[in-house]
Amino acid sequence: MTHRAVRPERRWYRLAIAVAVLVVLGVIAAVGVRWLSRNSDAFPMSTPWGPDCAVWTGEEQVRLDRDQARRATTAAAVAVQGDGAPLGAPDTSDIPDAVMTLLEEGPEEDAGPSLTCRSTKNPGLEVQEDLEPSGLTARAQRLKDGLDEHFSDLSLGGYHPGGYDTGHGEDSAHYEGRAIDIFYRPVNEENRREGWVMAHWLIAHAPDYEIDVIIFDDRIWSTYYPSLGWRDYEAADPDNEILRHLDHVHVDVQRGLEASAEG
Repeated sequence: MTHRAVRPERRWYRLAIAVAVLVVLGVIAAVGVRWLSRNSDAFPMSTPWGPDCAVWTGEEQVRLDRDQARRATTAAAVAVQGDGAPLGAPDTSDIPDAVMTLLEEGPEEDAGPSLTCRSTKNPGLEVQEDLEPSGLTARAQRLKDGLDEHFSDLSLGGYHPGGYDTGHGEDSAHYEGRAIDIFYRPVNEENRREGWVMAHWLIAHAPDYEIDVIIFDDRIWSTYYPSLGWRDYEAADPDNEILRHLDHVHVDVQRGLEASAEG
């Protein structure tokens, strides 16, 4: 059986077609990102390239590296807590004033979200099944310790000594001691604002505490879709404030080698 050789000009033709397709796809992607960056309803969003974090000021997207996001959200948390803050505010002189004002006070017509960051799963983590005296895994306990270090007078729940086996949704991370609920009650604009300060701090520090999922105020962020930022969260009962996570920020840490479920 003989094989016909491909003519050089055909090879170049095929290569040119492939390059043209890639160029077209690149243009479509660039236009899509540019459109999203001008659409306030679609933000915040962090693209898979460039700095990890993004803030949507309502007029433009401001990109922050991870260290800037950590410092900005920590400074915002200190400002909101006032004299009761356990720690002082870090230097934020390299971060635009508009970003800091937004993180501290929120958008004029809405509490948030204003910032997102991308963070992926750590493939090297081992599954933690043993619980600390608190009822949390060691990884979740480290997150709790971090919260206690940076925030005062927190109302925490979603865990207890010995762990939970009922009271939460199916396959909830609470049953494994991997989740913490941070309550902001009653549901009102002031508490909603403080809840978003916390949610922003968590997303900025996600890699530090191996955070997997954050849910608050009908929004969800997770390491499953890190570049999509805050997505709409659909509760099983749209009339239930607790299931919609309106009165608390839910955060859970990564389980380890096995995949975990959102929520």
